[in-house]
Amino acid sequence: MKMFAYWGVLLLCLVATGCVGKNTYQAKVDEATDLSARIADLQARMEQLEEDRRDALTRNSTLERKLAAALEKNSSLNQDLLRARADLDRSEKALSAKDAETGRIISDMRGRIDELEIRNRELSREVERERLARQARLAEMKNTYDELVDKLENEIERGEITISELQGKLTVNMVERILFDSGKADIREKGLEVLSRVGRILAESTDRDIRVEGHTDNVPISPRLQEKFPTNWELSTARATNVVHFLQETSNIAPERLVSCGYGPYRPVASNDTAEGRAQNRRIQIVLAPVEPGDSSP
Repeated sequence: MKMFAYWGVLLLCLVATGCVGKNTYQAKVDEATDLSARIADLQARMEQLEEDRRDALTRNSTLERKLAAALEKNSSLNQDLLRARADLDRSEKALSAKDAETGRIISDMRGRIDELEIRNRELSREVERERLARQARLAEMKNTYDELVDKLENEIERGEITISELQGKLTVNMVERILFDSGKADIREKGLEVLSRVGRILAESTDRDIRVEGHTDNVPISPRLQEKFPTNWELSTARATNVVHFLQETSNIAPERLVSCGYGPYRPVASNDTAEGRAQNRRIQIVLAPVEPGDSSP
């Protein structure tokens, strides 16, 4: 703003010298002032676009909407920049005969517009790169989903395994009976064979973290097992940990990509009032999720 005031004083001084007709020169001064205001408006709109970009990077679930908005703003900004350049060209021609200070002011204004154009192109390229990267991640997730469904077709048909995809996360839900005997954390022979198939597929998704969750119903641990598993919490955690060890040791999945956690009976998916509901709650969930920002995993 101080620079614009300086320009105004300078231009008034030039009017006073009588280099051109007062009314004609005042019109040029007004035009230059209007251009300065438009530059400030373009800068503000550019900063808003930068904020939209950062928000888009952190909110994958609404990225497509954000991308569309950013691209629309880019298009509008390009049009505004073209109009600003055309206006500046007209003003530059009219003021080209003035002294060196006026020329410096025009040069500064042109430099600001050039800088905005460069930043706008860089932002457009970054938005496009993120859009393509997200498309690639979604395609890879779909391929993993399709492969799991193909390799686990029989278990899915028997209701022993369900596979779901939501908000960029792929979840393999395995009921207790396919992996464990009641009240035990050792993986059954049949469960080892199923986990081997799952592990081979998950090992290929090297840019995803794998979280193994143990869940139980709300039936208390029997007294004969309480020395080993005081509550369902310990049982669910032991089961998840055994699955993690198997995936790491047998499928060669990098340990830094694996995490185990036990929720006990506290995250049911069905009512514990019926045998069918309790059977659904006794489960292992393997969640394939994007690597968290800042994670050093491969």
